[in-house]
Amino acid sequence: MPTTERGLPKLIHLTRLMLYGDRQPMERSPADVGLAFEEVSFSSTDDIALRGWFIPAGTDVGPVVMFVHGWLWTRLGNTADRVPFHDAEVDFLPATRALHDAGFHVLLFDLSNHGESGTRHPLTYGRWEARDVIGAIDYLRGRRDVDPARISAVGTSAGANTVMYAIPDAPPVKAFLAVQPTRLPVFNRRFAREVLGPLGPMEAGSMDLLYVFARAPLPSRHDPAVPARHLGDTVVQYVQGTGDPWGEMAIVEEFSALTPHSLGVTRFPSTGRYEGYQYVSARVDEIVDFFIAHG
Repeated sequence: MPTTERGLPKLIHLTRLMLYGDRQPMERSPADVGLAFEEVSFSSTDDIALRGWFIPAGTDVGPVVMFVHGWLWTRLGNTADRVPFHDAEVDFLPATRALHDAGFHVLLFDLSNHGESGTRHPLTYGRWEARDVIGAIDYLRGRRDVDPARISAVGTSAGANTVMYAIPDAPPVKAFLAVQPTRLPVFNRRFAREVLGPLGPMEAGSMDLLYVFARAPLPSRHDPAVPARHLGDTVVQYVQGTGDPWGEMAIVEEFSALTPHSLGVTRFPSTGRYEGYQYVSARVDEIVDFFIAHG
């Protein structure tokens, strides 16, 4: 992906990505880390077709952890250097392997508008995508090898926001690892300033108009603090990178303070937003320990 775009072409490209997402190719699979898996499909609560992989830990009824990815990613994580801004590799497979070995089934799936799943435009960074997560939970509850009382989740960035919006309207979620959730207006303003320059925040603010025409939830009113209050009995561990230029530690700490059963915020040393996401592969033992204790 060219990183030399400037001016109007870059703005148009970024606007398209914000509204419609991207579909990264599926270049790997759980077989790359020695795992057998099933190709699965199910529907969101508004009938969008979703595709994914179910990695069984055995044939016995057991707990499951689902991964909910971020903006522009796939069920595998993120493939770097496909976007016109700084990013980095994010790999879900090491944690998938470790959770499998600890006795957890794992579901990896593509949110709508990503990977091999169906289309629902525009992207709403959790508001409408919550329907995908609730559909995934319903699918898992229908499997004979899944304990319906022990369904848990890992969410990264927009995926963390999505799980937060989903849980209040979903069957119970046992435990949730929320990696760098964010308040969208803050993210958009900081992202736009860095990527588009001094006028970027004004251009990001104009996104609301596009969402009015699309009859979609407005980015300016996106606030995961609202569902955070209603996460019920779900045990939540928040994670925030210390070097994140687009998010804010104080925002994640606010989400944590509002969450009924939060274990607090893990501060993960990082040099950028995407480096913070790498918690999911750098701290695999912590992830497994969290779900063993609470999932």
